[in-house]
Amino acid sequence: MSREEKVKKILEKTNAVLSGHFVYVSAKHGERYINKDAIYPHTKEIKELCSMWAKDFADSGVEVVVGPAMGGVILSHATASELTRMLKRDIPGVYAEKTGDGGFDFTRGYGDFVKGKKVLVVEDVLTTGGSVKKVIDLTKKAGGKIIGLGVIANRGGVKARDIGVKKIDALIDINFIAMNPKDCKLCKNGIPVNTNVGKGKLFLAGKKIV
Repeated sequence: MSREEKVKKILEKTNAVLSGHFVYVSAKHGERYINKDAIYPHTKEIKELCSMWAKDFADSGVEVVVGPAMGGVILSHATASELTRMLKRDIPGVYAEKTGDGGFDFTRGYGDFVKGKKVLVVEDVLTTGGSVKKVIDLTKKAGGKIIGLGVIANRGGVKARDIGVKKIDALIDINFIAMNPKDCKLCKNGIPVNTNVGKGKLFLAGKKIV
């Protein structure tokens, strides 16, 4: 079984791929959605996904793993744990927290862990790459040297150069059709917007999404 097949199986097993009418973080609409939060409770599957990144970056000289809160907290810790096991040396896993202005910051002294270190950044789903780029830029500002980005799914076709890294290690590439709200066939057909995941609530409330 290929790596892509293994990842697809995990996404299916955890019911992470949904069908319906969704509003993405880009404000566009679509009929498929990756509910990343559905994966996190499954420790065996998370370990399996993170071990894939650990294997790919084991020979890179990685010294610390960083992820954006919230989901990246789990991913950074699990990936660092797998690297520690493989390399037989301590690899810390830390995270960056969101700030009130939409950015990220290292709190709790976590910035000290990345200063002068080779850093692997991990994220769940790439759509535009905007959020993780903020974490990448923050890590660079804190003195960390980015060796790459590991993501579960790249669903926006994001390129390494778009976010300032040399390598994106996407476990799976998924291309979902995204429609502008005014052209959305789901809206025209009266299919209700899902308000449990994505930005559906904001859309229905008429609030700005991006």
